[in-house]
Amino acid sequence: MSSVDRQLDDLQAEIAAEIPDDVSISDVTYEGPELVVYTRDPRTFAEKGDLVRQLAGKLRKRITVRPDPEVLTSPAEAEPEIREVVPEDAGVTELDFHPDTGEVVIEAEKPGMVIGRHGSTLREITSEVGWSPEVVRTPPIESSTVKNVRDFLKQERQQRRDVLERVGRQIHREEMADEQWVRITTLGCCREVGRAAFLLSTAETRVLIDCGDKPGAEDEVPYLQVPEALGAGATNIDAVVLTHAHLDHSALIPLLFKYGYDGPIYTTEPTRDLMGLLTLDYLDVAGKEGRTPPYESEMVREAIKHTVPLEYGDVTDIAPDVKLTLHNAGHILGSAVAHFHVGDGYYNVAFSGDIHYDDTRLFNGAVNDFPRVETLVLESTYGGRNDYQTDQEDSERKLKQVIREAHDRGGKVLIPAFAVGRSQEMMLVLEEAMREGDVPTMPVHLDGMIWEATAIHTAYPEYLRDDLRERIFHEDENPFLAEQFNHIDEGEEERQEVADGDPAIVLTTSGMVEGGPVMSWLRHLASDERSTMAFVGYQAQGTLGRRIQNGRRELPLSDGDPTGRRETVTMEMNVETVDGFSGHADRQGLENFVRTMNPRPEKVLCVHGDESSTQDLSSALYHEYNMRTFAPRNLETFRFR
Repeated sequence: MSSVDRQLDDLQAEIAAEIPDDVSISDVTYEGPELVVYTRDPRTFAEKGDLVRQLAGKLRKRITVRPDPEVLTSPAEAEPEIREVVPEDAGVTELDFHPDTGEVVIEAEKPGMVIGRHGSTLREITSEVGWSPEVVRTPPIESSTVKNVRDFLKQERQQRRDVLERVGRQIHREEMADEQWVRITTLGCCREVGRAAFLLSTAETRVLIDCGDKPGAEDEVPYLQVPEALGAGATNIDAVVLTHAHLDHSALIPLLFKYGYDGPIYTTEPTRDLMGLLTLDYLDVAGKEGRTPPYESEMVREAIKHTVPLEYGDVTDIAPDVKLTLHNAGHILGSAVAHFHVGDGYYNVAFSGDIHYDDTRLFNGAVNDFPRVETLVLESTYGGRNDYQTDQEDSERKLKQVIREAHDRGGKVLIPAFAVGRSQEMMLVLEEAMREGDVPTMPVHLDGMIWEATAIHTAYPEYLRDDLRERIFHEDENPFLAEQFNHIDEGEEERQEVADGDPAIVLTTSGMVEGGPVMSWLRHLASDERSTMAFVGYQAQGTLGRRIQNGRRELPLSDGDPTGRRETVTMEMNVETVDGFSGHADRQGLENFVRTMNPRPEKVLCVHGDESSTQDLSSALYHEYNMRTFAPRNLETFRFR
């Protein structure tokens, strides 16, 4: 018998000793980080509402209780009883029964009403029918991505359980190492923006944090081939943690499965869905531009199947000696600061991912309240000594002025923006500006993935600011459903009609003008001196967006056909940069993030910024707070303790 099997037997005996005599336990197993307890008395378990919480506290594990399939009411009998228990106003749209696990997935417009106060309605459902309810939200805006992910996971449910059981046994295996140490190896993202990838190693475990591409540099990928990463084989990595879905952090996650990785990916639920959306589009764009994609779409599905979604604040075992907690990073939907607790109080490391320290229209600011952090790996995108962004009110005031001036000239405003994050921020600004009369009401055309990404935002309103979440819950107040928003879905003909028509605003991908529909809009609008191109997000070095920002007027545009044929257009549009809308903290925000940590870290690694930005921030933190700071290069390894 393996050590894990002995451990499960011991846990089953311990649970049996803790619970009342009228509750039986038929099986105990691991699924990922959770301990799953099967019982023939689900109704009794449900009626004793505190029992699961008490067990979780006693065993110090995340516990899920499921009914033994043999004691379940048939779905035909259970469905009307569930609908009787759940308030009609909850808007239940679908019930999906899974007899193998005894779970019923309830999709509803208002999940909170299905859950009930402190889970009271969920317990009542189990008491009535025996089934264990799981609740998901029906998106206010239909999302093909959310639907496809849910359908895929439903289809792969048994395979996913097999993956989770294997992962669970890995997490809870017996520790083999005789010593303790912690190391971080930089595989990308150092003294540069993009290709984020870091390896956190202990004597027992290796965890890869992020695995992205580099905007404007297709051939520069993370150094995965080094021995401590994939150079010794894909099984060398125990777990992957994804901080957020932007491609400079997520694009090459599916590549790991092409190389044979078969382990878990820990991230938030919206990041999982957005990763699927963005990586599939990444493959599509590569194909249209005549490039060979680095992996097939099947690898994206593998990544989704292996994802273990975590909620902010949940402390989760991901290895025998590593606990992970994700916290809101304030950057984009589902973005996270990843906090690692190594050993039994041995060492703590936090990876900021990309952060925005102050509140925005979309999100609360980044969390930096950790019990302990000895080392912080901190993004430095705007870490330069002069990287102070404009106050958001001033930024919005300037954007409105740019829009009014273009409108008065009879022109268009073309705003290249990331599909995820900046586009939704722009939509909120524009909806309010038109509602309050600060700019003339005009069509706002959304091109590329922006509408789909917006739909995903409405599927996860719990990750948004409180006031915005409440507005989304009320369809007549949902700002994303304002009538001026038009989803471009007819391709070139519709774009030509917009270009030939009355003043309008066009929000389009890609945010750094590196392929995507923005290239088509440049063909239509570049020669129109009445129109304006407005940059509202970071433009990385080497991208066409940065070159336009710096005054480039002769623009080479790919035709998007397999031959790679190009044409050149002359830029006659006005070009404006409106600072203050970035999803990244500026220099002051980064300093405030560190300054307000209590306790502050002993060491800070400044990454994800160009050479001057990382060095400037590193020097400033050293002088201000008397901590050891570094601006590492790629392929450096730091040992802590």
